[in-house]
Amino acid sequence: MRIAVGCDHVGVLLKEPILEALEKDGHAVLDLGTFSTDSVDYPDFARAVSHAVRGGFVDAGLLICDSGTGASIAANKVRGIRAAFCPDPETARQSREEDDANLLCLSGRSTDLHDTVEIVRLWLSSRFSGADTHVRLLGKIARMEDHLPTTLEQVIRAAAPPRPARVELAPVAKAPESSDAG
Repeated sequence: MRIAVGCDHVGVLLKEPILEALEKDGHAVLDLGTFSTDSVDYPDFARAVSHAVRGGFVDAGLLICDSGTGASIAANKVRGIRAAFCPDPETARQSREEDDANLLCLSGRSTDLHDTVEIVRLWLSSRFSGADTHVRLLGKIARMEDHLPTTLEQVIRAAAPPRPARVELAPVAKAPESSDAG
């Protein structure tokens, strides 16, 4: 598999052993930087990796930033990118099988290299299920990229399902008082 990899200055130390593992597994890796611990901005690398994926130059992308969430947010601004922050194996598997993620984001603060490499390997080996439900949901996500509402009414109409009409309940009849005569 061809994989574009990018990181910020926090992720550079984790990137190198991941690259070695990927190459050892037979993947072709496009290292888009950064290459030192000098401070850089993660959106620059998120853009580069996202464009490599979107342009079809690679099959998948991997980004590593301080928390993993910033890179995910930045990458998801590129049309057609489905970046997923995956801090554990189950999230990694699900992001591919159900959400067809094409870009994996990791935290550069990860302290367990073995677990992180296993997350990457599991993510790369997982495939989109193609189940009707997931295809339908991805279609809705794709349409979100094309149809930006311009009015509040459009935002409200886009919400599904519509709010049900309020039902007025009749007042509860009061039970008759019992008499204690007797």
